[in-house]
Amino acid sequence: MNATPQRIDGRLHDLGDGFTVRRLLPALDARHVGPFVFYDHMGPVDLAPGRGLDVRPHPHIGLATVTWLFDGTIRHRDTLGSLADIRPGAVNWMTAGRGIAHSERTPPEARASGQRMHGVQVWVALPKADEDVPPEFHHHEADALPRIRLPGAELVLIAGNAYGRASPVKVFAPMFFIEARLEAGAVLELPHEHAERGVHVVDGVLEWGGESLAHGQMAVQAGPPAPPLRARSASRVMLFGGAPLDGERHLWWNFVASTQARIEQAKDDWREQRFGKVAGDEDEFIPLPER
Repeated sequence: MNATPQRIDGRLHDLGDGFTVRRLLPALDARHVGPFVFYDHMGPVDLAPGRGLDVRPHPHIGLATVTWLFDGTIRHRDTLGSLADIRPGAVNWMTAGRGIAHSERTPPEARASGQRMHGVQVWVALPKADEDVPPEFHHHEADALPRIRLPGAELVLIAGNAYGRASPVKVFAPMFFIEARLEAGAVLELPHEHAERGVHVVDGVLEWGGESLAHGQMAVQAGPPAPPLRARSASRVMLFGGAPLDGERHLWWNFVASTQARIEQAKDDWREQRFGKVAGDEDEFIPLPER
C-alpha cells in the first residue's frame, strides 16, 4: 500500500436470486489492511417470503469473523453451542483460533415474512502467537458499542480503538473497525494511531486524497497520517485498519494461517469431521472443496 489512497473496485459474485456479494479484500494492491484479510459487501437484496440465507456448517481457523448488518437478521450457531441472532447495530465476534465450525441462516420468522439483507462480512487474522487460541464467541448488543460524535459525523466503534475510545469487543492486535455516517460537506480525519487504513463506501460519494469513491468502492492507504475524508453527499462508510500483520498469511477456503502445514492439517481435520458438530444444525455441512 502507498501513502496515497488507492481505489479498489472489488469483484462482484452473483449467488443467485439477485443476491450479490462484492469481494473487496484480498485485492491485488492490498492482500490485507492491518489485520483485515477478507472483506465482503453483501447485498442489498430484498428476499421474498419463504427465501433466506442458508450458509451450512463450515470451519475456520486462525482468524476472527464478524458480520455487520445494515438490514436483516442472521442466526449464528457454532460448535461451542452458541446461538445468537445478529441484527443491525449488534456484533457477533467469533474467534476461530485453533478451530471452530458455524452456520449462518435466516431465522424462521424472518424467512416467513421476507426481509432486506445488507451488510459486510470481514475476517481479521490473528497474530502468530494467537493463531491456536481456544475458540470463543461473543455477542455485543448495539448499546454496548461506543458512539462518537464529531462535526458532521456520527460513528459507531465496532472493534478496536480510535478517537480516544475503545470497543468492548475482544481483539488480539491494534486495530479499528467503524461505521461512520457523514453529512454532505463533512470533513473527517482518520485515526492517526494506526499505520494502515481502509475506507469502504456503503452509500454516498466522498473524496479521499484525490480519489473519488462511490457506492461499493474501497480505498486503502498506509504510512504517514492519512488525508481527511470529504463527503460530497450524505454518506455511510466503513473505516478499518490497524497495525501491519506480523507476516504474510495463507488463505485457502475458510482457513487462514501463517504456514501451509497448518492449512493442510485443517483440511484433514474437516475431512475427518474433527471440528465437531454445530449444535442445532447437525444434519448438514459444506464438504471440503476438491481444490
